[in-house]
Formats: sequence, C-alpha cells, structure tokens
Amino acid sequence: MRFIGNKERLVDWIYSAIQKNNIEGEIFFDFFSGTANVGKFFKEKGYQIISSDLLYFSYVLQKAYLCNNDTPKFKKLIPTLDIRSSLLVADNYMLIIEYLNSIPVVDGFIYANYAPSATKHLEQPRMYFIDDNAKKIDAIRIKIEDWKSNDLIGENEYFLLLACLIESVPFFANILGVFSAFKKDWDKRALKPFLLKPIKIFQDCHEHFVFNQSSLELLENYPYDIIYLDPPYNQRQYAPNYHILETIAKYDSPTIKGVVGMRNYDNQKSNFCNKTKALNDLELICKSKNYKYILLSYNCEGIMPQNSILEIMQKYGDVKIEEYDYPRYKSNNNGRSKYKKFIKEQLYILTNTTYDKQVQPTSL
Repeated sequence: MRFIGNKERLVDWIYSAIQKNNIEGEIFFDFFSGTANVGKFFKEKGYQIISSDLLYFSYVLQKAYLCNNDTPKFKKLIPTLDIRSSLLVADNYMLIIEYLNSIPVVDGFIYANYAPSATKHLEQPRMYFIDDNAKKIDAIRIKIEDWKSNDLIGENEYFLLLACLIESVPFFANILGVFSAFKKDWDKRALKPFLLKPIKIFQDCHEHFVFNQSSLELLENYPYDIIYLDPPYNQRQYAPNYHILETIAKYDSPTIKGVVGMRNYDNQKSNFCNKTKALNDLELICKSKNYKYILLSYNCEGIMPQNSILEIMQKYGDVKIEEYDYPRYKSNNNGRSKYKKFIKEQLYILTNTTYDKQVQPTSL
C-alpha cells in the first residue's frame, strides 16, 4: 500500500543501524504503526511486537499481519459454502479469497457515496471507483461482516479478510496516491475489474499485542527494549488521506461531507502535526523510564528542529544520529526538485541512562 512516510524501503537500513550500534533487546514497540510494515519486518527478525495507531484501518492491518501466526483454516465457514467442487484452490484461505471474488455485487455505502452513477446529483460526481468496483467492495465487506455476525469466522480470520480488502482497494482506486482527492479522469488501473488479493502471513512463535489508541497511553504497560517512533513530519494529518480505507474498515456508514465525502476525524489527529505539541509529546515519551532505547525516524525538513529534538533527548541519555540520503517524494518537492532530489532521512538513537530495571510494568 502507498502510505505517506512508509518505511518499507528503509527498514533494512534501520535494522542495520540497530546492529551497528549494538542495540539489543526482544520487545519492540512500533509507536505509530501505520501500515504495520515496520512491525512485520521486526516480527520476521524475531522480535516481540507491541504496536498501536489511532487509525482503525491500521489496527486491522496490525491484527492481520502481527497477531496471525499461522494461516487460518476457516473450519466453521467452509462447510457452509459448498464450493470445493467448483473452485480448485490449494488451501482454504485461497478458497475463501476466490469465493469472495465470485460473489454478486451489492449497492452499499461505498457505491452510494464514492462512485459516479450514485453521486451524479453532485456538482462534481465522486470518481473514486467505477460503479462495479464500488459495488464489489461493498459486497465483499458486507459478506465478511455477515460471516462474523453469524459466528462463522473467528477474530483472526475476520481481520485477515478485512486486511486483504484494505490492501487490495488502492490498486483499483482512481487516486494519485492517497484518498484525499480523486482524479477527474479515469486512471487505467481504476478501470480494471476489482480483484481481492491475499496478503502474506508472517509466522512466528511470539504473542504480539496491537492497539487502536494513543500510544502514549501504553508507555508504562510493557517493558520495552526498543520504542520506535515514526511520527508525521509535517502539518498534514494522516486521517483525511485515508478516509475511505477507514470507512471500509469500520463500515459504519458515517456522516460525510464535501467534494470528496470526508468522514469526521477530529479524534484521530496527531499532535506530531503541530510543532509545539510534537515536542511536548516527544518529551513525554523520552522521560518515561520504561525503555532501553528510543529510535526516532525523522528527516531534515521535519517541523521539529534538530536542535530541539536533541535538547529533549539529551536530558535522558546518550544520543546519536544516523543519516541516509533518500529520494524526495514528488508531492513534497515544494519547487525544489530541480536542485534537491534527495533529503536526509534521520534516525535519532537515544540510549536511556535513566532506565529503571526495577519498574514492573504489565507482564508479557
């Protein structure tokens, strides 16, 4: 999934910095989980993951990628579908994916609000999805909820299927990268028939813990070895950029408004999109005694100045900065792309000299 600030291409560098600086530990707190890509990576490296995010669709991805340690069997659901004879698929997981791809379309909330035919009464009809794809998304989402309501799928199976839907939707959306706006002409990929795609299951033996709340509320709950921070770098809030994914995840028929049909996101605003609030929250995190290391991903153009970050962190331990030249996103050029095609991705490493081994947080 294309996600602002996604660290998928940087996780190897982050991990090499951990090794280079002899950062040891087993419990990794992904403080701003987003797409759960960082959590997935460190789960595969053998860490036990704690993660959280204010966005519910992020929580769905966390549940699917982090809490699923084996491919669900769908034992209660399969006998009710009578589809083995018609679909030749290797395992039950793929059998369910193929089944969902074959169900009839439904006129639901997504079609009614984000497809052109249903919104033609508006001055600008919404063109997020072609009609049939919007109806297919509705059909799949309604079917998944129906299975859950009738106790035909368990929690892990439910979130796995929701994650498959959330991960698939952007590949058929008529957008440039995020859902804050739609294109006024049709992108070629948006014209393709919607196809639900399976996500990869990341297997291991740890129990992982994921949350849909402010990570500040979790600071004292677990004995963290590493707290990884990847906050927003600028004043643009994440929630409006992914409002349709949030609605698909919750499927709560929210009140929407404006040209793009935006849902309310007042309770999902990050303090790190405001310089003063960001620095205040950074201090709250750093002064906790319940971690060994903090790793802060930031860049040289973030709204928190480097000297302010260092001033806070150095109160609580030894600080080192690793830097990596990273291609600038086209949408973030601010007119500087002709002469500045790279920015410096920074990793602030705080070794907590106030770490209190006597603190007894909630046990894992």
